[in-house]
Amino acid sequence: MRIFSYHLLIKIYKALTVALFYCIANLVFANSKSTENSLLDMSIEELTKVEVTTVSRHSQKLAQLSSAVFVITQDDIRRSGATSIPDALRMAPGVQVDRVSSDKWAVSIRGFNGVFANKLQVLMDGRSVYSPIFSGVLWEQQDTLMEDIERIEIIRGPAAVSWGSNAVNGVINIITKKAADTQGTLLIAGGGTFEQGFVGARYGGKINEETPFRIYAKGFARNNTQSLSRESVNDQWKSVRSGFRVDHSRGMDQFTLQGDVFYLADGNTLNNNGLSLAPNLSKEVRGHQEGGNIRFRWDRTYSERSSIMFQTYYDRISSHIFPIGKSDAQSFDADFQHRFPLFSHHDLTWGANYRLYHNQIFDTPMAKFRPVAQMNHVIGTFIRDDITLIPERLQFSIGSRFEHNDFTGWEIQPNARLMWTPNVENSIWMSVSRAVRTPSRAENDLAQFNSGELQNIPGFPAFPFPIVSTLQGNTQFNSEKLIAYELGYRRQLSPQASLDLTGFINDYSQLRDLSFGAFALTTGLPRQLIAPVSFNNQASALTYGFESSIDWRPRDHWRLQSSYSFLNMHINSNDFLKASDPTTGGADKISARHLLSLRSNYDLSERLQFNLWLRYTSDIAFYHIPGFITMDAKLVFKPTKHTELFLVGQNLFSQHHQELIADTFPTIPAMIPRGMYVGAQWRF
Repeated sequence: MRIFSYHLLIKIYKALTVALFYCIANLVFANSKSTENSLLDMSIEELTKVEVTTVSRHSQKLAQLSSAVFVITQDDIRRSGATSIPDALRMAPGVQVDRVSSDKWAVSIRGFNGVFANKLQVLMDGRSVYSPIFSGVLWEQQDTLMEDIERIEIIRGPAAVSWGSNAVNGVINIITKKAADTQGTLLIAGGGTFEQGFVGARYGGKINEETPFRIYAKGFARNNTQSLSRESVNDQWKSVRSGFRVDHSRGMDQFTLQGDVFYLADGNTLNNNGLSLAPNLSKEVRGHQEGGNIRFRWDRTYSERSSIMFQTYYDRISSHIFPIGKSDAQSFDADFQHRFPLFSHHDLTWGANYRLYHNQIFDTPMAKFRPVAQMNHVIGTFIRDDITLIPERLQFSIGSRFEHNDFTGWEIQPNARLMWTPNVENSIWMSVSRAVRTPSRAENDLAQFNSGELQNIPGFPAFPFPIVSTLQGNTQFNSEKLIAYELGYRRQLSPQASLDLTGFINDYSQLRDLSFGAFALTTGLPRQLIAPVSFNNQASALTYGFESSIDWRPRDHWRLQSSYSFLNMHINSNDFLKASDPTTGGADKISARHLLSLRSNYDLSERLQFNLWLRYTSDIAFYHIPGFITMDAKLVFKPTKHTELFLVGQNLFSQHHQELIADTFPTIPAMIPRGMYVGAQWRF
């Protein structure tokens, strides 16, 4: 397969030339050290000692983890110019992020991408935002003030022992700053072409010395995208959100109370060629989504190796986009964890979890669920033993989660990991894991989804009547299963450079597939041949690949970061429907085989920064989308210590490009535009 064309190489050459030019420009600027860019003041060696909590649910140094982990810091987010969490995730190796429209993204790790990528667990401060209705994450709902994100921890590969079912291909945990780190006032505002306008405000104060707090509010409006024919697809996106956080310290105890509410208005244009909809329904649809959550957490720390944690949260979201869908979903979660040492070489962690889901999915012209309302329960417990075989040299971890859900009963998800550190510069780790993806309500309770006309069915002769397909759930649908094998290597090349490599083989079984039921001919006019399609677990897959990242600081004020990911997938599924099923049958053609990211962060002076971000995504064969290369750039000027002015260019290499097509509802494919925006930020 041809990866880079001649024109692509020219674009890469131009981008690197521009980056080199601006870096050389440092010779004519004063090189004074900025006190506000603490990460550029740290060596790469110090950055590898950043604390990570998502892997084992307690703090560990990044270099000591026997997992494929990548951390996106607040400094990375600020310098990238990303205005949404999915855009920031493009920085991580192995994470495929495709923008589908103004408000829709497809985000996955190690394949099986789609708007509802169902093998990825996503958390906001440890609160799961994975939807049990469709098994996936609605990324338009996941937002906060970007300046309040402390870091995003990304685990590539299974993490079921710590986070339970659906943490199959990975976990993304968006971690916000503590209230003590957001004191004072922050104001931010700006706008441009695609990012039409945005505003945010945050105030942090103290109830007393032990109880800091913050409140925030933000809003934005983003423009419509265009179709292939350059017509608007009516997907303008407007959103408002506000929230608070209160932290309290008392001796060994830490308490956190946090909450958010949001409202957003979005829309799209249905591609109703062949849709079985009433003729008077408009192709242009607008809708709204609203919701809120509240979270409480208690931590008690007895020692460096002994602690307990209790967390509970409540979440409610209502969504209404007619005629696509209308739903109301509520969830409640209670989570307990206890960590303690056993003898001198064992570090035991155990915990228990209970989760309740209650949702209603109302009938629309496109979809019907039976029953309309349903309540589901998930209970589970886990235990993990981290064993020191040779102090500071050889570590072994073994554990398992035992979980019960209402659809498939008990699921057991074990894991074993080995970490060898021959010296301070090198570490090698390996793991074997089992994880499951539990069924969604759509796969069990979908009574009818009008998915439109089939143009033809491979292997079948042409019919004199239109063939209308209807998708139906299957109450016998089982969990999807994965056995994963991973091998990783980290090397500290120097105090200014580091290398991280991970290889993996994933063996999937009982994957979701589609099959035809009994055909039926309607009696009314016009005559139609109804082709019912239902879910089953007859597919399987074998995938393998590797991910690499290099972090290098050639000069005190210049940091280069690169990542490359390769993925190969072999899918066994129903040949008849493989051409119409991007979720499993066509997964090997919807997941990019090659992903490349190059970032350059440069401080030209204490007051002036210039950041470049070059990205390449290979072709998406399922939708005949060619590979594309693009670049973002951000210029930051700080006239005073507390004021920041910035100019951002996004997708600079093309006026429009296509990244993916929605695999759920038939909407008009959108072209992602080039954008420019300016803004200002004040702190006082």
